[in-house]
Amino acid sequence: MTSARPTGPFRLGDRVQLTGPKNRMHTVTLKEGGELHTHHGVLAHKDLVGLPDGSVVLNSNGHEYLALRPLLRDFVMSMPRGAAIVYPKDSAQIVSQADIFPGAVVVEAGVGSGALSLSLLRAIGAEGRLYSFERREEFADVARANGETFFGAVPENWSITLGDLAEALPETVSSGSVDRVVLDMLAPWDCMDAVADALAPGGVVICYVATATQLSRVAEYIRGMGVFTDPEASETMVRGWHVEGLAVRPDHRMIAHTGFLLTARRLAPGTVAPEVRRRASKSSYSDEDVELWTPGAVGDRSITDKNLRKRVREAEKGAAGARIARGDASGEA
Repeated sequence: MTSARPTGPFRLGDRVQLTGPKNRMHTVTLKEGGELHTHHGVLAHKDLVGLPDGSVVLNSNGHEYLALRPLLRDFVMSMPRGAAIVYPKDSAQIVSQADIFPGAVVVEAGVGSGALSLSLLRAIGAEGRLYSFERREEFADVARANGETFFGAVPENWSITLGDLAEALPETVSSGSVDRVVLDMLAPWDCMDAVADALAPGGVVICYVATATQLSRVAEYIRGMGVFTDPEASETMVRGWHVEGLAVRPDHRMIAHTGFLLTARRLAPGTVAPEVRRRASKSSYSDEDVELWTPGAVGDRSITDKNLRKRVREAEKGAAGARIARGDASGEA
């Protein structure tokens, strides 16, 4: 796999994060004749080429800009998006809770804009394998271009398959050959049978869902299958702090709820897990309740075709810069 954070001086084709006056940030891809125009002046890309990471450069009006290669979290928050992304705070929890390890065979659905894919590829390393599944070709194009931009080339151990996971997964991997499955989709219960067949005994499935109704339905479906451990659910909220001298206080804004995570582990074939004792509660539900859990009732955000085509073009521009950085002067695939 190509290094995600190349060292050494800045080169044409590199993405550079520029922090200027008032801590305003700009992310650019260095190119021949390129310039960053702001109301503070003009900064030529050629002034950055050859400088080491972490340098300060002046623009035409003498304003200072700190130049750094973006971290993964910075890249994810600024990259072109076809679909909503998995935020870095949730990606970190997914890698931790699912125990994504170097060399692991991981299945991911859906790929969206590729934000989570980048974290998974980092975690599995060059010896691992990531199988991503996506229903929409445009989303897959954006994800692939973002991956090429960040890593410098599309990782050889990453494949993106178009189609429904429930149908495509059995045709792609062998039964019991997958270590981890990550599901970021509207109705993960629809493909849980295929997931159970693909997972090795002890393997982990982790679902990322947005609403409490989705969380409830997938948890009950997993319990009803009888081939997984009892699922565990959580959410992650991050609150920043302002720290300046004696002025130490929580930030006025925080990243609160973005989604729920639910994890379970695959039991060995024929194994019956010990019954979990629970206090009496309102855990039963009716057919009418299930109707409220359908994908249509839950709600699915959509993006217009015109907007999506624009996102694809933006992602492909970044990928072209990566091709220039690795020596392809034309920037073409």
